[in-house]
Amino acid sequence: MSELTKVLLVDDNSKYLKDALPFYGYEVVTASDGLQALKLLSKNNKFDIVLLDVMMPNMDGWETLKVIRSSENTKDLPVIMLTAVNEDQKMVSGLKIGADDYIVKPFILPNLLARMEAVLRRSQRFVKPVEASTTNVSVDVLTSKEKEVLQMISKGASNKQIADKMFVKEVTIKTHLNSIFKKLKVANRTQAVLVAMQTDLVK
Repeated sequence: MSELTKVLLVDDNSKYLKDALPFYGYEVVTASDGLQALKLLSKNNKFDIVLLDVMMPNMDGWETLKVIRSSENTKDLPVIMLTAVNEDQKMVSGLKIGADDYIVKPFILPNLLARMEAVLRRSQRFVKPVEASTTNVSVDVLTSKEKEVLQMISKGASNKQIADKMFVKEVTIKTHLNSIFKKLKVANRTQAVLVAMQTDLVK
């Protein structure tokens, strides 16, 4: 591609990435909050990807993401959330709103670059019908109880809430989660929800 990949970096402390990303072939435009980002998106829909910080003044990342996904012009625009909050339930909520991925601060630059490349590769398939899942893992390997747990996780339920609903101990839910992670070849509940969303177990 002769044209540089255009990134909208939405962060009230953007200097590091604004300086670093151009070295890796990205053209970077910055916005200091969600309102400024939405103005830029309404004027110019030629961005290839958005890096969206969660904690910002005026309009936070989740609210900004909701607006991006509700607009016809930007609903398919790839968005990676940047967050200092490493809470699985909040991440799951973000995925349900429509985040393509997330990365927890402080992060290592190569990790972010790899995630950006992966999301951009996936986004190029949006124009085609989904012929195959983006993962080789099938949720069919899960038991009915494991699927039930995964569906509740996708709605943001905590281990305790799931345990109460299934009338079991919390440790039993942890056992189910460990089995789910192993079978789906993922490291945490957020990645498990991504697989479930990709395979239409949750919508």
